[in-house]
Amino acid sequence: MPRESSRGGGADKRRRGGGRRGRRPKVCAFCTGEHEIMDYHDGRMLRRYISDTAKILPRRRSGVCAKHQRRLATTLKRARMLAIIPITEKLVRR
Repeated sequence: MPRESSRGGGADKRRRGGGRRGRRPKVCAFCTGEHEIMDYHDGRMLRRYISDTAKILPRRRSGVCAKHQRRLATTLKRARMLAIIPITEKLVRR
């Protein structure tokens, strides 16, 4: 009698995005030309790449290639220094 793995089950594959067709690969928005220039003045575009807790999103969540992820991180940090985007989302007072 074969052993069942802890990951087995059809519902688990559907929830993770696996299965027969698989997940659609993410394409870098900067390589395709959706976003033209990575500019630290464009706060609206940069907010797309930070989480609700104001952390920089990783590549697997944002879908940006490695080259543009490095430039994006530098641009986000530059925008934080100039207070274009917040360093933290909430102001915590004690």
